Amino acid sequence: MKLTILDSLQPEQAFPPSHKALREPDGLLAIGGCLSEERLLNAYRNGVFPWYNQGEPILWWSPNPRLALAPDNLIISRSLQKTLRKNIFSVTFDQAFDEVICACAKPRKDMPGTWITKDIAEAYNALHKSGYAHSVEAWLNGALVGGLYGIALGRVFFGESMFHIKTDASKVVFANLVKQLKTWDYKLIDCQVHTQHLASFGAINYDRTKFIELLNQYCDVPPNSSAWRS
Repeated sequence: MKLTILDSLQPEQAFPPSHKALREPDGLLAIGGCLSEERLLNAYRNGVFPWYNQGEPILWWSPNPRLALAPDNLIISRSLQKTLRKNIFSVTFDQAFDEVICACAKPRKDMPGTWITKDIAEAYNALHKSGYAHSVEAWLNGALVGGLYGIALGRVFFGESMFHIKTDASKVVFANLVKQLKTWDYKLIDCQVHTQHLASFGAINYDRTKFIELLNQYCDVPPNSSAWRS
């Protein structure tokens, strides 16, 4: 199947239907385009996200199945419950977006490079300033030790990346995020692709068609009026 090549000068250009995504590599849907706010929001609204390495063209993905978590189905292990009760970390929302995305961009032990390029960081910082991208932070003695960021559309949160430099910091951040999203009546958290770590929190695989049906149901529903207010 031939990939759609997106025009970088037409951010309003529609993405091809998700069922046209490749099976190998799984979910690759389109190539090229730009990282404008209009393009990115259109992508997430249609179950598509960018992921590519430095030096590559922008690659757009819509994998099948799609890992996602309904906030009501959150599972917290006994060991994490103990950590949460100890209040080791101070958790904040939208207090250090740039620092979180920079920390997420640092190479991991099992990944020598990073997909969070300078262009990606700039694009998501712009989305943060527009009120669409958000971060959650974990602090210890005044130092940032864990965090995550993602995109909020309607009552869906699209998780992008997380990091930690202290044991359990990212787990505490994720658990606090899900609990807060539940109080704001969010209906779905996109986790993109399966990992055992996220599955342990209750995330499950959705057929791509079902996942997009859920986006159609919840992305256009206005969020709780108190959501993401500092």
